[in-house]
Amino acid sequence: MSATPSWVAHSIWWHVYPLGFAGAPVHDWDGTSLAEEHRLLKVVEWLDYAVELGASGIALGPIFASEGHGYETVDYLHIDTRLGTDSDFDTLVEAAHGRGLKIMLDGVFNHVAQGFSKYRQALESGPGSDAAQWFHLDFSGERPTHRSFEGHEHLVTLNHGNADVQQYVADVMSHWLGRGADGWRLDAAYAVPTEFWASVIPRVRQQHPEAYFLGEVIHGDYAQFVQHSTVDSVTQYELWKATWSAISETNFFELSHALGRHNDWLETFVPATFVGNHDVNRIASTIADERHHVHALVVLFTTGGTPMIYYGDEQGFRGVKEERVGGDDDVRPEFPMTKEELAPEGWPTYHLHQELIGLRRRNPWLHYARTETLELTNTALVYRAYDGDDHVHVVLDLGDDAVDYSLGGDVLAGQAIVEGGRVTVPPHGWAVFGRK
Repeated sequence: MSATPSWVAHSIWWHVYPLGFAGAPVHDWDGTSLAEEHRLLKVVEWLDYAVELGASGIALGPIFASEGHGYETVDYLHIDTRLGTDSDFDTLVEAAHGRGLKIMLDGVFNHVAQGFSKYRQALESGPGSDAAQWFHLDFSGERPTHRSFEGHEHLVTLNHGNADVQQYVADVMSHWLGRGADGWRLDAAYAVPTEFWASVIPRVRQQHPEAYFLGEVIHGDYAQFVQHSTVDSVTQYELWKATWSAISETNFFELSHALGRHNDWLETFVPATFVGNHDVNRIASTIADERHHVHALVVLFTTGGTPMIYYGDEQGFRGVKEERVGGDDDVRPEFPMTKEELAPEGWPTYHLHQELIGLRRRNPWLHYARTETLELTNTALVYRAYDGDDHVHVVLDLGDDAVDYSLGGDVLAGQAIVEGGRVTVPPHGWAVFGRK
């Protein structure tokens, strides 16, 4: 963790998928420039909202020129014209930094679109050309074929062993960091050889030592990936899955086990934690019992990690991802233009986020906190989150009976009755205890 910039220890990201957030066309776009609509500036209009929420940074989904959903890049050095212009990015950075907010970009460096200029050049120039070496191309058939990303033919996998590709990605990263970005989320980092990242990232750090690098990794040995790739962190999908699954199935044994493994990761790096993102079902749709949505948030904000809040989750948005064309749309919706257009029933969830983020701000050591399970049943979990001498106790109750536990301290968040050295958390309730 020595290379990770110190500012990350205080980071809480508001994660925005700009194409959806700003209402840009995704499936029915004919490629015509829409730059004059300056949709990226809509994010600027919501920066104060993010600050009031308690966020310290905006994690942007893809914003570079692409052919559809943003993850099929055609030009890494220019903003997608559906979102606006390069100068709109400058405006966003200035407005964010003026409010103390960091900006993290989404780098899709595993694959490109078939419209990527170097790929078109490779097809025209044929085997043996410098351009062809950027990809895994086979010219032996009637027409050239390429290695694709997870079976998606329109996504052309880069040749990450090629020195020119490595230098190109380093230059792209440095370009946008030099323009004001503060970090990179590396899309599909798990599909890229760790040797590639280990070659590229140190080059970028030489010019931008305060930059943050977050790899998207779904499963596997997170710590080994971090060590071999030199990224600062990876996405903690294992804890995400255990959180919603344990709460949905009233099986806190699964969550307790995952928290134990989370402790192990924290020995090497601080994971990026979340209960929702642009690729998964909304937490409010995943957990059927509305009384228990909050329990997932409590876990998010009282365990070690760098929390990420997916836009709309703070308002209790619902959405389910489907395996079809346009199946992501439900979890990548357009955000309203003004606060007044947000549904009234969403604001209690927003205020709950504020309460839990406030708790975390008052206890910044939670960024590194380990957890220790103190009491465990299918429906009740009591754990201690600690770092050195600092600690809080968390009580989660999914059952119809109250949880009674011998515990000292003050109620820092949630609801409980404290009497005679014992605390009682009501059925389906939660509370965090510590010293004020």
